[in-house]
Amino acid sequence: MLRVALFGCGRIGRVHAAAVAAHPRAELAWVCDPMEAAAKELAGQYEAEASSDVAAVLADESVGAVIVASPTPTHVDLLTAAVKAGKAVMCEKPIDLDLARVDACWAEIGALSPTVMVGFNRRFDPSFREIRDRVAAGEIGRLEQLVITSRDPAPAPKAYIETSGGLFRDMTIHDFDMARFLLGEVVEVQAMGANLIEPYIAEAGDIDSAVVVLRSADGALAQITNSRRCVFGYDQRVEAFGATGMLTAQNQLPTSVRYAGPDRSEAAAPYQNFFLERYSAAYALELDHFLTAVESGTAPSPSFADGRAALVLADAAAESLRTGTAVRIAG
Repeated sequence: MLRVALFGCGRIGRVHAAAVAAHPRAELAWVCDPMEAAAKELAGQYEAEASSDVAAVLADESVGAVIVASPTPTHVDLLTAAVKAGKAVMCEKPIDLDLARVDACWAEIGALSPTVMVGFNRRFDPSFREIRDRVAAGEIGRLEQLVITSRDPAPAPKAYIETSGGLFRDMTIHDFDMARFLLGEVVEVQAMGANLIEPYIAEAGDIDSAVVVLRSADGALAQITNSRRCVFGYDQRVEAFGATGMLTAQNQLPTSVRYAGPDRSEAAAPYQNFFLERYSAAYALELDHFLTAVESGTAPSPSFADGRAALVLADAAAESLRTGTAVRIAG
């Protein structure tokens, strides 16, 4: 049993706590959060210890791994401290909003050959992973076009938007990683954005709608479409088009039941509501991959470098939006 410490007990922290508790090879040892009452409440659900003291948790030699699920501004400090304490780390995305801080973090920990995984859980979604495996196997020939659609069911609250780092670094970063997962390295980014949904998003200097076009190193094109609002649910689709065929992953429904009547046909239940439901299997598979990497001493994926690369694309998209021009990615 690998004993795991969890930093952060908000919404995503609770997802990870449940995943660790349910895994047969893991034990939730600690929940650490500055809000000690919240840490105690979550820890109590899983018979774990609770603390607000990061150093005390990292001093527990029985803990072999930590999950960093705290607010983004705390990621670098917690990740660095955990690596220096000899722990394997799974860190939620993004590593940081500032590329310079990400690079400084690696400069400090890289020589320690750390086991660090970044939480791009969508790589572990069974449908998306199957598309990647079948593309890699050559089933549709050369991959020529990729379409990624990602729309949230409703805008995040004003307070969240104001500290999120912007749509590209907060939301599209998942899609940038998925594009790299399916395409390989990206060499050019062009973005357009708009404010069509909530005035408070524009007031925060952010956008709520975006279309981003990417060019891969081998010439394939990708289009990412994002919106902070989708009235029919959590819209998550991928289409891979190749020289000899196409693979698609459609939205998931609670059941496969459809209705046909005099007023409508093919009516079905709404899409799964949000990421907690849509990606529940992906979170479990992500954790299993991380545990296997720790147990076997192999490098997990997505890596720290993958986390950095996705942030580079997010920064490039922000620059493209600002300048109205395509941005080349330095090799």
